[in-house]
Amino acid sequence: MKDYLLIDSGNGRKLEQFGKHLLIRPASQAVWEPSHPKKWAKAASQFSREGPMKWTPAIQKPWEIEIDDCKFKLQTTDFGHLGIFPEQKENWRWIRDQVKKRGKISVLNLFAYSGASTLAAAMESASVCHLDASKGMCSWARENAALNNLEKAPIRWIVDDAEKFLLREIKRGNKYDAIILDPPSFGRGAKGEVFKIEENLPRLLHYCKQILSDRPAFVLFSCHTPGYTPVVMHHILYQMVGGEVTSGEMLLEGDLPLPSGTYARWENG
Repeated sequence: MKDYLLIDSGNGRKLEQFGKHLLIRPASQAVWEPSHPKKWAKAASQFSREGPMKWTPAIQKPWEIEIDDCKFKLQTTDFGHLGIFPEQKENWRWIRDQVKKRGKISVLNLFAYSGASTLAAAMESASVCHLDASKGMCSWARENAALNNLEKAPIRWIVDDAEKFLLREIKRGNKYDAIILDPPSFGRGAKGEVFKIEENLPRLLHYCKQILSDRPAFVLFSCHTPGYTPVVMHHILYQMVGGEVTSGEMLLEGDLPLPSGTYARWENG
């Protein structure tokens, strides 16, 4: 089955259709009442953070979903994630449009997770450096690439701490035409390094600026950290690259669109 749908939201939860599975997950911003209360009883599974974090009932087998002609392997995880953040869909489309306009550019995707942004760039013939601190997530991203016949695409798969990698790239003199980053609020690097967005982000962006090519194409910065509003995101990216920066909320589209993080974008006009 294709695509993703936000069926309903409310009472701190969201009801989502991921291909063949209808699922309930937490959504702290959904403080309103559900619009379609009868539909929730049809859910195949629900993830709860109350007590032990778990799916009830458990879904044992992975499955596939297709969004904008791009295929993804999904599976339930202990943190309630499924291997895709559908609120990023408009950003994936934006990446593809940017690469189409500019040809075979080089793209660095930091905190790259299961690779949706990597695939968006690679599908339009960009060369991509895909970096994530989790070996398991990097393997998952490679599976997604294989699902889309991109096994031979010019993608470098790197398991490393983002800051350490950037410092090495600076020393090597390596440059990229575009950077995509979606830093977590908190995370650990490949060797246990601690990342806290409020402490590490300024330094991280300083390093990113140093590895942009002389004629950079674009920068896409997104996050799910409370307090990082579109205005905050705009100012952060503006101070990194200057020029015209657009920012906004990432939304899950439905009867009542559900805010699900923020983004800021810069493109070289």
